[in-house]
Amino acid sequence: MAGRAMMLVNVGTVIMTTLTLASLVRGFGVNWGNIASHPLNPDIVVRMLKDNKINKVKLFDAHSWTMNTLAGTGMEVMVGIPNNLLESLAEDYENAKDWVKENVTAYMRKGGVNIKYVAVGNEPFLSAYNGSFLETTFPALKNIHKALKEAGHTDKMKATIPQNAEVYQSANDKPSEGDFRSDVKKTMLDIVNFFHDNDLPFTVNIYPFLSLYLNEHFPVEFAFFDGKGESIPDKGKNYDNVFDANYDTLVYSLKKAGIKDMKIIIGEIGWPTDGHKHATPKLAEKFYADFTGKGRKIVPVAAKGVKYLDKQWCIVNKDTINLDKVAPDLEYACYHGDCTAMKGDSRCSKLDRIQNISYAFNMYYQIQGQDVRACDFKGTARITKDNATVGSCLFPIQIVSGSDDFRISFVFGRFFVVGLVLLGLIATI
Repeated sequence: MAGRAMMLVNVGTVIMTTLTLASLVRGFGVNWGNIASHPLNPDIVVRMLKDNKINKVKLFDAHSWTMNTLAGTGMEVMVGIPNNLLESLAEDYENAKDWVKENVTAYMRKGGVNIKYVAVGNEPFLSAYNGSFLETTFPALKNIHKALKEAGHTDKMKATIPQNAEVYQSANDKPSEGDFRSDVKKTMLDIVNFFHDNDLPFTVNIYPFLSLYLNEHFPVEFAFFDGKGESIPDKGKNYDNVFDANYDTLVYSLKKAGIKDMKIIIGEIGWPTDGHKHATPKLAEKFYADFTGKGRKIVPVAAKGVKYLDKQWCIVNKDTINLDKVAPDLEYACYHGDCTAMKGDSRCSKLDRIQNISYAFNMYYQIQGQDVRACDFKGTARITKDNATVGSCLFPIQIVSGSDDFRISFVFGRFFVVGLVLLGLIATI
């Protein structure tokens, strides 16, 4: 067992070992994203992280407001380069130098940002992208690494590429049969060898929940860490959860590529609380409690200082609505709002027709900042001061935006509520 594996949020056992997550992981962190209609003020977010004793953060960009707020905190940070910048960074080394100067070197000062990693792209080889970033990701990585080295930063930080777990696979679901996906294998081999030669980590995002989401016949218990899943025997080891099996599939894929010693970071892992029959607070609690290896309930400290818009909701006007003609408005509200909580067996899936329409109208209205024009729908909606919440189905009120141009991944009923990160798992390949 000569290798190392580092994670940004949970692991379980490593190949041919029986070590627990708690004994392997050196620290938890969180992903701080950039998709939201109304972002929280970064000061509130950083204060929340401190209150929860979280000292590792993974970003998806290098927005100056976020970076300046993190300055002086001592938190370990992974800054991100969006996929849409990969082409320019790949084509011209000067662009990579400029990016490093503006987004890394500028913060490498006393009282600055403790940057530990630079993420070049985010899941660029997702099959859904149809190879859009296949030709630019590796060249961009090489240019960023070169620029970091030239600037004298490679003794303090490492470049990496957060990949989705679908970049590797196993034909028979046995981890030992793991290998990189055929359409990206050549490029992945180039990348992992570059990682190995320059002591760079492999970063992968693993969501056990997606196994349930994508396959209704997937055994539920196999998504958790309490050992209740039916075991899959392979090479002298029994796998009783999908995370360990997935992780070791990567390990075997690296071994087949001739890589026997590489740090592995779990860039994202988590469990949603809405939008699917298995996306519930109860199952999320189960996932995180077995996840830590302690089996105890830990309630995070909530964000302080969050302000909300007025206590008012947009609902159906029963006096004017024509249910036979409302379909286009309902579709519009859901497309531009968020009707996730109404799907499947989610918390708002049992509403009657009028309540469904009201929920959609309200989500659109709130996301539009309670603009009075967003609660009209050809005269079929109205604003009310009476709480429109129905049972456990919360009709939310929008928060006051921290900024019009800054975005952080937050929200009221989004499918994935948060991605945790595991920075520091040492595992053996």
